[in-house]
Amino acid sequence: MNKRTIVTDSKRASKTTASAKPAVRPPHPLVGAVFVTGAAAPAQLPDAGVPEIAFAGRSNAGKSTAINVLAGRTRLAFASRTPGRTQQINLFSLRSGALVADLPGYGYAAVGKELKRAWQEFLWHYITTRPTLVALVLIVDSRHGLKDVDREMMRMLDDAAVSYHIVLTKADKVKSAALGALYEATMVEAAKHPAAHPSIFTTSSETGSGIAELRTAIVEAAAL
Repeated sequence: MNKRTIVTDSKRASKTTASAKPAVRPPHPLVGAVFVTGAAAPAQLPDAGVPEIAFAGRSNAGKSTAINVLAGRTRLAFASRTPGRTQQINLFSLRSGALVADLPGYGYAAVGKELKRAWQEFLWHYITTRPTLVALVLIVDSRHGLKDVDREMMRMLDDAAVSYHIVLTKADKVKSAALGALYEATMVEAAKHPAAHPSIFTTSSETGSGIAELRTAIVEAAAL
């Protein structure tokens, strides 16, 4: 028996195994989004053709920040320091060709009644006329929970039969016990709305908690 040959072959196999590079995992479908256009009126919306995922929420609830974190970008969606500043639907394209729609923030008291009504009409038009709207993410600030304007949006989504996930943002700014109570209360309220998904997400852009789970849920809902 040629022991030297056996040892040599073993060493060669070890080197080959050690030098093998691990498989490169492809980027997540939501990562790498790029800005496409902004629409301030229905006529400015692009023709419907690819799947669309919309993000809605009260002004300053963390909607733009959530989009940035999910896309792995820092200033993709503009998070304004002035609530109510975003007055259009901003659309971003994913690598798959699908679109992400950042809807105007609602519920800011300093905005005039006429502008509020115009925003509501535009939101209603978008929600009810986009046949390719496959998923919607409703952003709620966990420091405040659901407000009447959120409940109004939930009723609109129920009427339009648009399914949506509720996401409690800024979870790192709420104590654990309070966050748990808010989660349970939101679950109870969401159960009354036929279009709401049964799962509620708590996320933090600061710690990254809940982001991976939310990414997965959006991809599954949108079938990306």
